[in-house]
Amino acid sequence: MATVKACNILITGANRGLGLETVKQLLEDSCPKRHIFATCRNPDGPKSEALRELAKKHPSVITIIRLDADDPCSIKESAKKVGSLLGNNGLNLLVNNAGILARGTIQTSSVESMKNTFSTNVIGPLLIIQEYLPYLKKAAKASGTPGMSCSKAAVINISTVGGSISTMPSLFKKFPVLPYCVSKAGFNMLTVLASEELKADEILCMALHPGWVKTELGGEKAPLEPKESVEGMLRVIGSLTEQQHGGFMDYTGKTIPW
Repeated sequence: MATVKACNILITGANRGLGLETVKQLLEDSCPKRHIFATCRNPDGPKSEALRELAKKHPSVITIIRLDADDPCSIKESAKKVGSLLGNNGLNLLVNNAGILARGTIQTSSVESMKNTFSTNVIGPLLIIQEYLPYLKKAAKASGTPGMSCSKAAVINISTVGGSISTMPSLFKKFPVLPYCVSKAGFNMLTVLASEELKADEILCMALHPGWVKTELGGEKAPLEPKESVEGMLRVIGSLTEQQHGGFMDYTGKTIPW
């Protein structure tokens, strides 16, 4: 069961995998004023059917928004739409979950796969933080409480141990996904530097590793079910304070080395 008390939440890549499971579990919470902005690349496409069904059942809680992390115009438009729906309220929690995986080694990685993964996994989240920052600042100011938490204002970047420079070399033979790992290492640096900038506004920012999960991205051999991963991540998210600001943790709450 989710323990996240944030009212206004935006999740990218919310139409499948971990994003969709996060939306489902947040619906189980009895937060009376909660609103979830569930974003995805193609809200009308076949891969968004499960999300559309959820939104039909919970129209007062879920709003589906088109946001393609690889398209700066789409990011800008999504922020305008969400801003108009938020009105005088701010955004309490931004979950940068959308991402793509590309396989490759030093010998096989192409220019295209490197550009695509960097665009979606690093530039996309950067632009999303930029566009939604005014709403996060508004929420932080309106809370009237000191310190940092996800019920006040926070950016949670869903990262991976694949972006850990100290951990990944020993796993590389088993997981030859160089473009993905390089982009996620960049994503981790983005998290650290964003946390430096957001500190003054008391907006919490950290990176979270969901574990190796059975999703389209994680594959069938993964040992973790999305339900277990998301339950753990929501427990971690709900417990975060300024102590974890700028940190890197996994879904169990364990600290991951950069």
